Order: sequence, then structure tokens, then C-alpha cells
Amino acid sequence: MGLKSLLISPFAKKIVANLRRQSDRAIDDQWLTLNMLVSKAKNTKFGRDHHFDKIQGYVDFKKNVPIRDYESFAPYIDLIKEAKPDILWPGIPLFFAKTSGTTSGTKYIPLSKESTPHHVDSARNSLFTYMVESGNHRFFDGKMLYLSGSPILQKTAGINTGRLSGIVNHQIPGWVKGNKLPSHEVNCIDAWEDKVSAIVRECAQLDVRVIGGIPPWVQMFYEELLAYTGKKQVIEVFPNLSLFVYGGVNFEPYRSQLENLVGKSIDSIETFPASEGFFAFQDKHPSEGLLLNTNAGMFFEFIPLTEIHSENPPRLSLAEVETGINYALIVTSNAGLWAYNIGDTVEFTSLRPPRLKVTGRIKHFISAFGEHVIGKEVDEAMMQTSSTLGFQVIEFTVAPQVNPAEGLPYHEWFIELTGFDGDIKLIEEKLDVAMQEQNIYYRDLIEGKILRPVKVTLLKPHAFRDYMQSIGKLGGQNKVPRLSNDRILADALQPYHRQ
Repeated sequence: MGLKSLLISPFAKKIVANLRRQSDRAIDDQWLTLNMLVSKAKNTKFGRDHHFDKIQGYVDFKKNVPIRDYESFAPYIDLIKEAKPDILWPGIPLFFAKTSGTTSGTKYIPLSKESTPHHVDSARNSLFTYMVESGNHRFFDGKMLYLSGSPILQKTAGINTGRLSGIVNHQIPGWVKGNKLPSHEVNCIDAWEDKVSAIVRECAQLDVRVIGGIPPWVQMFYEELLAYTGKKQVIEVFPNLSLFVYGGVNFEPYRSQLENLVGKSIDSIETFPASEGFFAFQDKHPSEGLLLNTNAGMFFEFIPLTEIHSENPPRLSLAEVETGINYALIVTSNAGLWAYNIGDTVEFTSLRPPRLKVTGRIKHFISAFGEHVIGKEVDEAMMQTSSTLGFQVIEFTVAPQVNPAEGLPYHEWFIELTGFDGDIKLIEEKLDVAMQEQNIYYRDLIEGKILRPVKVTLLKPHAFRDYMQSIGKLGGQNKVPRLSNDRILADALQPYHRQ
């Protein structure tokens, strides 16, 4: 054990012991958090508009504060962008996290002086729980490489504004900075391909022990690293690499290909960060489910996914949820978000302590015929199929074909893969069987001859990378949608079909 890990170890144990105590009182902490948030914001414009001074509990809160998306918050955000204080939260935000919207264009998510530290603390806690659970302390004695967005910030009405990952780069504690890669100069490179090349050159001779990022972009880094060094496996370049930290997408469809590139299986930590808050992280190893951050300035509500489009959907507190049900995640926070629909769906794997897994995005689904297929289901079907047939998935997406030139409608899977030279019909057959196991409504449509079995379209090497580059979304926190209920992405991928 090196000096740094030796010094960190007792602090990590103390933090983890405190987290365990907090998880035991998660529901009580949630009620305390709600009361604190309402009390502190009662004199803001939002608090006055929604009669916070009359709110006595959760029933009043639900009655006074409706569920909102970003478009509904936009008038308040516009006031903040006019440099007006005390709009959503006392004072003015410390940062704006800038993220891509759909109908609203760029979104500006406020981060307050109270909310910002939780992003860093939660990332730290994910490492500390792994450290205590696994006994692996050595990674703190080497370099930790995180593939993230640029730390360059701009001003919006005097408020520092940038990508969340760039903002967090400015909050990293001093005891980590000496371990962190890439350097500030390299991280400021805007073009993703140029940045990855520069990171490879900077770190190829260093003792990298932790790598973090979204799996498809980490894969791109690995491929560049091997091309630059001439090595066959990443472990030859980084012999002490022992940990992969990820979030944003399900790792399992990518696991086989990444492990092939690394040269061995390494431990991993799943996290659930977003501009709106660091919601959960994996605290047990191994474990299915991420520990919900119930004492981090956020109050959580949950709407059953089957009810999300109802006029008055039921809003459930943490005390009311059940395991095995898909919920839309609703967040109220000390950044000034109030009953905010973040667009993610989750499913609880345990209640005491509250652990969940991310199952998809509300807007990423297929339900052209009422089947309501979600991300979790196609991920599971792909994992089963690739494991059975022995190929590695690079990336994939699924879309419906409602009006084919001939025959019944179907779901079309666009797949970039390696390690398969067989008949494509084998993939189609395995995927369709797996999907019928995952989704009973899909099975009914197949058996009822409303849909025909899936069709697979194989894509050229680097198809998704080239597509993302063509739309200016290569790298960083950008992700390929797993599912679409239309053909916009499917049609855009036409130039990338294998001949």
C-alpha cells in the first residue's frame, strides 16, 4: 500500500460507515430534506408563486407544485439569465450546466453553492465504498483517467456555464489533482478525436490504474491507445489498471468487447450522475442496484411508467415504491429544481436500503403498436444473443418499421459488431426469441401476426462514431439513443449500412 492510499484508507472507512447509517434512515432523511427545501425557498419567486408558506407536508407539496419538464421551467431560467436573484433558489446559481435539449434546444440547469459539492462527494463516495468493499486500495497510488467534456467555462449573466463534467473538473479536491488525467491543457481540446489522440500521447507511459467514462468513448480511447503503442491489449500498456468507472449507459452490452481490448476482466463501478444531480452509485461489489443518494439535498418522487402520460399521474414518495416496477424519476433539489421530470426511468432492486437500476429514458421507447419496449429489455435481449452467438457489440439502436414495402411491420435493429461471420438470420432469430421473453406485449403482437420477427441491419465499422461526428456529438457525455419510436435515426444511418 502506497502513502496516499494508506492515508486515505481510515477516512474512507469513516465515510462508508456514515453512508451505511444514512441508508438505514433513508425515508426519514427524505422527509427532512423536503421540509428543508421548501422552508429555504419560500421567499423565492417560485416559492411565492407556489405558496410554499402554506405547505405543511408532502400532500400540500404535491397539490401546490405540479410535475414540470424543462420547457415549463424555462420562464424562471430566463429570469435568472437576466441576472435576477432569488428565482428558483436563494441568491443566484453558482453554475449553469449546459446540456442539449430536444424541443427547447440548449438547456441551462442551475447548480447552487449547496448542490455543487454533492457531485464531487458522490463520485468520491463511489470510490470509497469500492475501496472498503474490495480491499483494493492501490488505485489511489496511480493515475486516474476520466474522459470528460471540456473544462472551459463561459459566462451567462455573470454565471459560469459549461458541461457538467467540465464544471466538476474545477471542483476536484487537491488530494486527487495529482492523480488526475488528462491535464487541463489536453482536456481543453475541443475536437473529440484530437483530444483522444492527445490523451493517448500524454498517458501512454504513465501508471494508469482507473479509467472512467461512457463505454463507447472509452472503447475509442482503447483502440487509439493500442494503435499508438503497437500493443495488442491495454493491460500491456497499463499493467496496474484495475478499475473502470462508468455511467450514462448500461455497460453489459459493451462488456465483452471492452474486456477483449483490455485483455482481462477488471472491476467496475456504475454511477448515475446527471446535470440535475448525482442520484445514485454502486455501493456493493458485486451488486445489482445503485444506492439512492437520499441525504444529498434532493427529494425524490416516482411515477409508475405506465401512468406517466396520464392527466394526473400518481406521485409516490420513497416510502411508497415497490421493487420490480418501472418508474419515472422526479427530482426536487437544493439547486432550485422543483418536481422536475429528468426523463430517466428506474426500477428498485431493494427498498431497505433503497437501491435501483436505470432502465432507460422516457422518450426512448418503441410503442408503435402498444408494445412499449424499453431500453432495459433490448439491452437484455442483446446481451443474451451476443453471449449465445459469441460476437461483441460495438453499438446498436432499434426503431420500428411501421409501413414496410411488403409484409408485416417489424422492429429493425441496427447493429455494429465484431466477431460474427455467420448467417444474419441466426441473430434475428435469437433476438426475437429474447424479446418475446422480455416483453409480453411484443410476444402477443408476434403471435397475433401483427408484427413479424425482428430484422437486423448490420452497419460498417465505426458507423456510429462517424454518425455522431457528422452531427457534432462525438465523445463527451453524448450517447446514441438505444430506442426511437420513429425512423429519424434509422434513416440517418442508411449511408452506414454494410453492403
